[in-house]
Amino acid sequence: MDVRPFWLAGRAATGEAELTVTNPHDGKVVAICSVPTEEQVEQAVAAAEAVRAQAAALPVHVRADALAHVSRRLAERADELATLISRENGKPMMWARGEVARAVSTFRFAAEETRRFSGDVQRLDTDAGGAGRLAYVTRVPRGPVLAITPFNFPLNLVAHKVAPAIAVGAPVVVKPAPATPVSSLVLGDILAETGLPEGMFSVLPVPNERAAGLVDDPRLPVVSFTGSGPVGYALLDRVPRKHVTLELGGNAAAVVLADADLDWAASRIAVFGNYQAGQSCIAVQRVIVEDAAYDRFVERLLPAVQALVTGDPGDEKTQVGPLVSEAAAERVEQWIAEAVAAGGQVLAGGTREGATIAPTVLTDVPADAKVNREEVFGPVMVLSRVAGVDEAFAAVNDSAYGLQAGVFTRSLDIAFRANRELEVGGVIVGDVPSYRADQMPYGGVKQSGIGREGLRSAMEDLTYEKTMVLTGLTL
Repeated sequence: MDVRPFWLAGRAATGEAELTVTNPHDGKVVAICSVPTEEQVEQAVAAAEAVRAQAAALPVHVRADALAHVSRRLAERADELATLISRENGKPMMWARGEVARAVSTFRFAAEETRRFSGDVQRLDTDAGGAGRLAYVTRVPRGPVLAITPFNFPLNLVAHKVAPAIAVGAPVVVKPAPATPVSSLVLGDILAETGLPEGMFSVLPVPNERAAGLVDDPRLPVVSFTGSGPVGYALLDRVPRKHVTLELGGNAAAVVLADADLDWAASRIAVFGNYQAGQSCIAVQRVIVEDAAYDRFVERLLPAVQALVTGDPGDEKTQVGPLVSEAAAERVEQWIAEAVAAGGQVLAGGTREGATIAPTVLTDVPADAKVNREEVFGPVMVLSRVAGVDEAFAAVNDSAYGLQAGVFTRSLDIAFRANRELEVGGVIVGDVPSYRADQMPYGGVKQSGIGREGLRSAMEDLTYEKTMVLTGLTL
């Protein structure tokens, strides 16, 4: 098998060490990737710093056309990329195809936003002291971006960091997850076709223990991290004077009220508690059901969960595949066992085979159990019964996390109440918390992170406002 090069300042390169990527489902080798040396990492960072001014001065049409090109090429290579994602991540093909389609949209949205990301003009003669003055307010990139990306969406979460960086004219250095670097390297292939200046992007599949040097480097003033909370906050503590954005985790709740369409709620929760094998920050984990609907909901949910097709992620019919590793599955299995030992009941699943956990539904789980308090990151849902809306919303907020929540109701009043009261970054009414449109603001509160993704929001996060005042004008 050929060794896949990495991308150093827009050029393919190889180092001295290698990283073997395997399929979580069957252990087969997916790719062998070259790992950059310390000297090559230094070259990549130096190149990003060297091109900083040129990148910021790139004409809008150059940035927008490059992003549009990436979107088109991702679409043209969609089948290849979906197969690759499925193999390196263990994601079923149906979800891998969806991820590629989202990445296509993410780069398209970035191209569109680039053309709209203009300055703002303000007349200052609204006050006598501002007579003859005009303010021109623009947004300027903060500088080169270090993008640290996770394994669960190895293409689209890289896209959510690379696309806005290019859109605002900021060089970007990507450190992909060691378990799933290949998708980002293919993205590098496509970026290299655009003619962006050398140094505008690098993709460096270095091991996690070497990330600290990149985080500390003052030439990378922006750090955009997606991953676990402990790692994210340790990173923030490490570089408190840098501009850091964190998309961390959650234990997303879906509230089902008595006026909801229970068939719809059960079908959506069954799928999105288990999609990506539960390895999504907004996969349904806590299911909070109003007492008046609880029994009717459960009798719909359990058959829907048990009907999910679990198995080979390469099979087009598979809905639930393996976790990213057997070690990850063993941890989830242990959390389930701890919940049961504390009094919880298993209504569905609860078993493990290799790296695969059967879609699991628990009930009667103590509030302080890990499956309730922490992010499972596996195909596990915990059912709880509440008296009404007050108790349901209090249960959602009884969490250290606050990324997104879903509320199944037909009441417009309750929908707006949810928006007012729920301590989360996004409230999805009539659907699961797992819904995300790639152009909308996305991020959390509390321990779910700092900052927002979604193209326009991310572009604003990567820039700062700069004001020029013109004096002595006749307005």
